[in-house]
Amino acid sequence: MKCHFVLFMVLFSVFGFSQKSKVDLKSIEKSLTDPNSPYKYEKLIFKYKGYPKSLDSIEAQYLYYGRNFRDDKVSTADDSFKNLAEAFKQENFEECIKQGKVLYGKDPTNLDVLLVLLRAYDSQKDGSNFMHHLSQFRTLTEGMKNSGDGTSEKTAYLVNSVGDEYILLNILNIGKDYVRGSQPTKDGMFDIWEKDGRKLYIKILYLDL
Repeated sequence: MKCHFVLFMVLFSVFGFSQKSKVDLKSIEKSLTDPNSPYKYEKLIFKYKGYPKSLDSIEAQYLYYGRNFRDDKVSTADDSFKNLAEAFKQENFEECIKQGKVLYGKDPTNLDVLLVLLRAYDSQKDGSNFMHHLSQFRTLTEGMKNSGDGTSEKTAYLVNSVGDEYILLNILNIGKDYVRGSQPTKDGMFDIWEKDGRKLYIKILYLDL
């Protein structure tokens, strides 16, 4: 899907500067099911669905990375997502909205699903739904972007999937002129993007392996 979104992602390439915060995955996993935690999943998803701009940077990270600990994720390998991708490829945006709403209901923080819905609502000139999902998209990607600075393995950006990695690369304006190298690590894979001696580190999380 990433190839279809290169031009579309230009719309979202301007982000404000926020304080970087270390992502504590163990704390995120625990808090999402703790009824006394301010970061309980149901509390965060309620704000996210109703008024995504109300989420602060920490809440956004708990919601974005908390997706790793959910059992109801929609995978790009699922037939349901493949059908959505085919409708998108055929530019059948009415069908994209119909199918996308169903997948969004199951997995509302799925960036791939959000991107399809954004493109579909844009094509239908549905400004209200477009702006709402755009706010959600920006909230989640800000959480991802604030996970590190990418200058070393210790401060690598953390992403939930390869698809999210390419979304981040578009946001950071990292183009095809960068050379990628990869190396395995505990609970993930480091991708190192290099150009003219500059290296950018991104860690793709594989927490379910």
